[in-house]
Amino acid sequence: MNVNTDHYILRAETPSVDTYLRLRVESGLSARTVEAARVGLPNTWHAVTVHAGHSDGSGGEAVAMGRVVGDGGCVFQIVDICVLPAHQGQGLGKRIMAALVDELERRAPQGAYVSLIADGDARFLYETFGFRPTAPESIGMHRRT
Repeated sequence: MNVNTDHYILRAETPSVDTYLRLRVESGLSARTVEAARVGLPNTWHAVTVHAGHSDGSGGEAVAMGRVVGDGGCVFQIVDICVLPAHQGQGLGKRIMAALVDELERRAPQGAYVSLIADGDARFLYETFGFRPTAPESIGMHRRT
């Protein structure tokens, strides 16, 4: 699936290790190691990468991405939604979320649990796709190794 809107091309593809690491850091997300990315990226259930397009319609530099990870049946998590600062405000986050949610609705089993962690005002975007805070019934928790 390629979607060319304006001068951006959205592709259903998992980013390369180098692209993944670059997009995370340059967009303000925490850094990951090369080793972790090499192990983790092949386990992506679905991903999209947005490229700044050229006038001939071909894709240029990757400027945004998003992924879905999970067990493929019961639980899924939307992760790594990021857009380079120079490309923010163009609706790319909304395009990424729409593509990920569309794929979840198309392929994930009925009743699957889909979660995400919303940083800052991103929660307003996620709410437009039907995501709701889990509190007070439950609270998100995390731990790093």
